Amino acid sequence: MREALEPRFPDGVDTGWYEDTEGALRAAAGAEVLWIGFPAFQAREDIEKAVNEGRGLRWLTTPAAGVDHFPLDAIRRHKLRLTNGSGLHAAPISEYVVMALLAAAKGFPDLVRAQDRPEWLSRPPALGDLEGSRALVVGMGNIGSAIAVRLRSFGVEVTGVRRSGAGGALRPDEWRARLPDFDWVILATPLTADTTRVIGPSELRAMKQTAWLANIARGRLVDQPALIGALRDGSIGGAYLDANDPEPLPPESPLWSLPNVIITPHSSWASSRLDGKAADLFLDNLNRYRSGAALRNVVDLEAGY
Repeated sequence: MREALEPRFPDGVDTGWYEDTEGALRAAAGAEVLWIGFPAFQAREDIEKAVNEGRGLRWLTTPAAGVDHFPLDAIRRHKLRLTNGSGLHAAPISEYVVMALLAAAKGFPDLVRAQDRPEWLSRPPALGDLEGSRALVVGMGNIGSAIAVRLRSFGVEVTGVRRSGAGGALRPDEWRARLPDFDWVILATPLTADTTRVIGPSELRAMKQTAWLANIARGRLVDQPALIGALRDGSIGGAYLDANDPEPLPPESPLWSLPNVIITPHSSWASSRLDGKAADLFLDNLNRYRSGAALRNVVDLEAGY
């Protein structure tokens, strides 16, 4: 980020840069504004230490969308503001979801494996279509909304879930009863106390036997042992997992070898444009901060997103 940010800083802003956890903690100790990047801050404990030692600290910001790894209690206790990268990742993540659902519908992993052998298959491995199918998107923030836009362009009927129920979306107490209606169940919700293991044995039993689960948010949204059992016994059609529990996913995990699973290594955010967009957002917020204006993407420390 240094290359993207440093030439654009306004006059009067002193900056410090870090490359590892030790350097990050030193930089945080004298900072008023702290950009929390990774992998220097690897754990909640590191961030909490920076918060506790940063006596002049006023504002924390991160290009990440999810803040479940932040010590929100400590940030609230020190009366700091926290902003995130909500919206920065919506386009690449939604494209990954479309890619994965198309791959599932068309049996694309089997075609790639046949090419590796090499083998000319006598028939297509799958005959699925996105057109005419139905998707449930749990979490209609920036990412969930972008997923919905792209899936609708393929003729998918999309139903969203959001706390407010705005725009015809289902409320959190309504979507489980509708699970049998959907061909795709997509998790795009923040990880909070209310959403931990939001997909468990009862939800998996309620899904169509042919339905796929897609998780591009956090691994702990899903009861992973229950998911493995459902995939093994054919209770659901399959799963696309960009988020797993734990990460990295251990080599011995049975998920690697299940034929009805597509795994990506938490890479759906990846984009060559991300650094530039993150720099634009931060510099806009920095100007707002210095002028006393309202910041963009302020995290609700009570809600956790």
